[in-house]
Amino acid sequence: MIQSNMAPQGMAVTPHHLASESALAILREGGSAIEAMVAAAATIAVVYPHMNGLGGDGFWLIVPPEGDPIAIDASGAAGSLATTDFYRGKTTIPHRGPESALTVAGTVSGWQEALTVSQELDYAPLPLTRLLRDAIRYAAEGIPVTLSQAAATAAKAHELQHQPGFAATFMPDNRPPLAGSRFTQPALARTLGQLCDSGLDSFYRGELARQLASDMHALGMPILPEDLQQHRARRCQPLHLAHSKGDIWNLAPPTQGLVSLAILGITDRLDMAQATEAQTLHRIVEATKQAFTLRDRHITDPRHNDMDIQGLLDADHLDMLAAAVDEQRAAPWGTGRGPGDTVWMGVIDSSGLAVSFIQSIYHEFGSGVVLPGSGITWQNRGAAFSLQPDHLLALRPGKQPFHTLNPAAARLKDGRLLVYGAMGGDGQPQTQAAIFTRHVIQNMPLQQAVSAPRWLLGRTWGERSDSLKMEARAATETVAQLRSLGHQVELLPDFSEVVGHAGAIVRHTNGMLEGAFDPRSNGSAAGF
Repeated sequence: MIQSNMAPQGMAVTPHHLASESALAILREGGSAIEAMVAAAATIAVVYPHMNGLGGDGFWLIVPPEGDPIAIDASGAAGSLATTDFYRGKTTIPHRGPESALTVAGTVSGWQEALTVSQELDYAPLPLTRLLRDAIRYAAEGIPVTLSQAAATAAKAHELQHQPGFAATFMPDNRPPLAGSRFTQPALARTLGQLCDSGLDSFYRGELARQLASDMHALGMPILPEDLQQHRARRCQPLHLAHSKGDIWNLAPPTQGLVSLAILGITDRLDMAQATEAQTLHRIVEATKQAFTLRDRHITDPRHNDMDIQGLLDADHLDMLAAAVDEQRAAPWGTGRGPGDTVWMGVIDSSGLAVSFIQSIYHEFGSGVVLPGSGITWQNRGAAFSLQPDHLLALRPGKQPFHTLNPAAARLKDGRLLVYGAMGGDGQPQTQAAIFTRHVIQNMPLQQAVSAPRWLLGRTWGERSDSLKMEARAATETVAQLRSLGHQVELLPDFSEVVGHAGAIVRHTNGMLEGAFDPRSNGSAAGF
C-alpha cells in the first residue's frame, strides 16, 4: 500500500518540495495556514516559473475551523485597450506574445486579501518580509532547474524564444536549461524585495505599478495604468454541492468550479462505491461530458451573465443529468478548452484553518513575455476570450476571462475535512473527481488515490487530440472495457504530466493531518 504522510500540527502539500518547506517553516513559527500559503505561493512562483508566477491569477478557498468557507477571486480583467479593434484582422486572440498578455495579473492582490482574512480571523500576523524571504533568496541565489521546467522550455522554445525577455530569462545560454542547472532571476528578486518594502498593494498602486505599466506600454500590451489601479481581489460566494458524503465547495464563475461539483453531483446518483475501475472511469467521463456542456453554455464573467449557476447544482437538475448517463455506451464528444499550466497547493494548520489554493499563468510560461524591469512573466489567460461579438466569452475591456482554475474543499459527514485540487486545464475537474471518488467513496488510501493511474478527456500540456488519454499502467482489462464502450483511448507514459499534478490534505476527527502529493510533480507533503 502507498502510504500518505501524517503529522499532528500542520501539513502543506505543493507540487514543488521547496514551496512545501516554505509553508512548513511558517507553520512552525506559529503562522496561520493563510500566511503559510502566501509563503508557498511566492516560493513556487520562483521555483516553478513555467506554471505560475506574479504575472498570473489566483483563487482561494479558505475553510475556517468554524463557519462558512471564504472564497477569493484574484483574477484580472481585460485591459482598457483590449478591444476587437486592437485585434483587427485576426480571427482569434494569439496565445503568445504581447497581444496575448491582455489581462491584469491578479494573484498578488489575492495574497493581500487572504492576509486580511487571516487577521480578521484573529491570527497574529507575521511580517511580509518573513513570508517572502525564501522566494527572494531562491530568485537571487538560484534554484536547480526541474526536469519539468527543462522539458517545457525545450518543447516550447520554438514559439517562445523570440518573445520579449523570454530567452534572456529562461534560455540565458541561448538554449533550454538542463535539469539540475542553476537558475537565477535577479530582476524578480528585486521585485519581491520591492513588494516587501512598499507592500503588496504597490503592484497595482505605487512605484512598482508605474514600472509595470511603463514596460507594458513599451511592449504594446493593451493594459493601462488605470487598469492596474482599478483592480482588487474580491471575496465571493463559493458554489456548494450537497453530496451524500458531505458538503463540497468550489469557486463560482468565472471559474469552472461548476464542472467539478457537477461531476460529483451526477456520479453521486450512480453506484460508485461498488464500481469497478472501468465503471468508475466510464461514469466520471460521461458525467464530465455533461458538465462541460453546462460550462460551455453558462460560465463567463458573472457580471455578464444572469444565470443562477448555483441552481444548476439543484437535486432535480442533477437527477436529470445522471439519468442521461448511458452505462453501456460512451456519448459523442466534441472538443475541450485546451491546455493550462497551474499549481494547486493545500495547507491546514493546528487550529484547523484550511486553505485550498490555485495560482496560474495559463499556458506553460503564459504569454512568454517577461517584463524587463520586474522580471515578471505575464499570463495569457485572455486568450480564452472570443473575438466573436455575440459569443458568451466575447472580449470586452474590463471583462474577466473564463478560468479553468478551481480549488476544492469538503466537510464530510464523518467529521473529516478535505482540501484537494489539481493543475491541468480540462483535467482539473476530472482529477478532482478521481481523488474524491477513490478516497471518500471507494475508501482508497489518500496517497494511493492521488498516485493511481489517471486519465484526461480533452487537451492539456500542448496536446491537440481530444481522446480519452490514460496512463499506460492502468489495468489492461480496464482499457479494453473502455474501448468496448466506445471510448477512443490513447495511452500515455506510466506517470505523465498530461494528467496534471494533484494533491490533497485530510484533517481527521482526532486532529491528525494526512497529506498526499503527486509523484508526477516535484512536490511533497510536508508536516510537523
